[in-house]
Amino acid sequence: MIQILSLAQRGVQAHVFDSMFEDRKRLFVDLLGWDVPVTDNRFEIDRFDIENAVYFVATDEDGNHQGSLRMLPTTRPHILDSLFSDLCPGGVPTGEQTFEITRLCLPARLGTAQRLETRKQLISAMVDYALANGIVRLTGVVDAGFRKDILNMGWRAEPLGPAKLFDGANLGAFAVHISSDTPERLRWTGIYRENMRADRARQVSA
Repeated sequence: MIQILSLAQRGVQAHVFDSMFEDRKRLFVDLLGWDVPVTDNRFEIDRFDIENAVYFVATDEDGNHQGSLRMLPTTRPHILDSLFSDLCPGGVPTGEQTFEITRLCLPARLGTAQRLETRKQLISAMVDYALANGIVRLTGVVDAGFRKDILNMGWRAEPLGPAKLFDGANLGAFAVHISSDTPERLRWTGIYRENMRADRARQVSA
């Protein structure tokens, strides 16, 4: 199941959030070695985990985290403009209809096949949410190799500048343009999952 949550719901969805932040710590800090804050030696929570963030969280029947991503409004400080603006020589795209994709977390314990399927479900839910909420552009910064995959997923996407080295990582920024044909374009490449629509409609209206 994909849940669409805000940080204000952490009180009633404590296990979901704790499980997600724990997996983020295992992936980004323990495995990848990122220099990011860790709370209580358990949770990877950064300064962008704010009330305006939107969390897409895949969970099992017991509410355990299976994968997640975070969307940030670009009308407030976010990762691309605060930390990696040099990746956008033409300027960092911002605006009420532009959100940033961050913290895609797919736990290694789940195996390659399940991680890829969860990623497809998260992308589908994110696209449906964007369409339902007037979001027309998504931005992000990722490893240059993964950026190539993102640009080739079938949706309308573009690099925002050349990749550059940051602390040994070759990073690149991208933008994805969301329109009514985006689900169909993602369906061509086998990414879009139609069954995400029901979850999206229920949770956006909640």
